[in-house]
Amino acid sequence: MYHHVKKLMYTVDVSNPDPRFGNMLLEQFGGANGELAAAMQYSIQGLNCDDPARKDLLMDIGTEELSHLEVIGSLARMHLKPLREKGEGALEDPLIAVVGGGGVSLNNSQGVPWMSTYVDVTGQLEVDLRSNMAAEARAKIVYERLIEYTDDPGTKDALKFLMTREITHLKAFGQALESMDKKPLEIGDLKPDDKWVDKYFNDSTGSGDLGDDYEGPWNSGKEWEVIENPAFQK
Repeated sequence: MYHHVKKLMYTVDVSNPDPRFGNMLLEQFGGANGELAAAMQYSIQGLNCDDPARKDLLMDIGTEELSHLEVIGSLARMHLKPLREKGEGALEDPLIAVVGGGGVSLNNSQGVPWMSTYVDVTGQLEVDLRSNMAAEARAKIVYERLIEYTDDPGTKDALKFLMTREITHLKAFGQALESMDKKPLEIGDLKPDDKWVDKYFNDSTGSGDLGDDYEGPWNSGKEWEVIENPAFQK
């Protein structure tokens, strides 16, 4: 059950509307890494979750993302205000002015409609939680970049709030994952094939101008067996 409270989760104030920036904000309204995608992803995962504690977490954060959608939508609409006025302002973005009436719609900054393919739901809790952590990380970076393109103080404040909450959610999802009775690489029920799981294929070989090979914990140490040029192995 949802209940709408007529108050934004974070009050937004725009001193200098910028339609071009308003268009950029639509990326977090109807884009692949935006708030609607997050709200749908976590809520649907929650509906599918048999674990009551982690279901509660998913529904809590999914609901909060709807609140973020309202914040970013209100912020974008304030910046798009000149597109709703007669005069040359509408020429800043004729698509939004003529088709959308100068308001927000479920499109990204390029006018591409929101798609359900933005939502990652596998029904495997440890996989979904990892996907959620990655989604929060991507959204955090988008907010960082948006902040760089505006000088409006109220806008910056609102975006910093939204950016910060992405880290909060990432932390919560991470702790939920850690609290599960699974090791970091223990995914699903079937164990991987011991014959192949610790083999590292060196598939991009070369030296000098062609590029050098490098070693790190991902391909060196006792747990790894490096297979050189696997394409040429018999």
